[in-house]
Amino acid sequence: MIVLDAYAVLAFLKGEAAASDVRRLLEGAEPTMLTALGVAEVIDHLVRLARVDDEAASLDLAQLGLLDPPALDAPTAAATGRLRARRYHRTACAVSLADCVAAEVARREGARLATADPHLLDVCHVERIAVHALPATDGSTWSAPA
Repeated sequence: MIVLDAYAVLAFLKGEAAASDVRRLLEGAEPTMLTALGVAEVIDHLVRLARVDDEAASLDLAQLGLLDPPALDAPTAAATGRLRARRYHRTACAVSLADCVAAEVARREGARLATADPHLLDVCHVERIAVHALPATDGSTWSAPA
């Protein structure tokens, strides 16, 4: 299974550098999903920033064929809070709570997390959460620290 972060879906929908990688993930044999917070992030970005109509934004997501997002249960929420408390730093590692939810859902599901966020990739590396590193908007790709 692949857990996509909001960046992955937005990069695909906007035709950015990661779009072809995300397409391969969406069309591959492994099921793909967004977390519930990821859904909220994508809809917010499309409607508020890209000025996409509410219905069109929902349709864009529905057409991707993603699995329904799992419920954020209390144990996963608590694990998310602990993860962010351990790893967050305002300048050195500014991971969002939504990103930490994606990481913990990937850990819980035994899935890979697809993202281009270098801070999130660093957190996953240290926490031993499997990742699929996507190209960033500028085309650069993260690599694990030595």
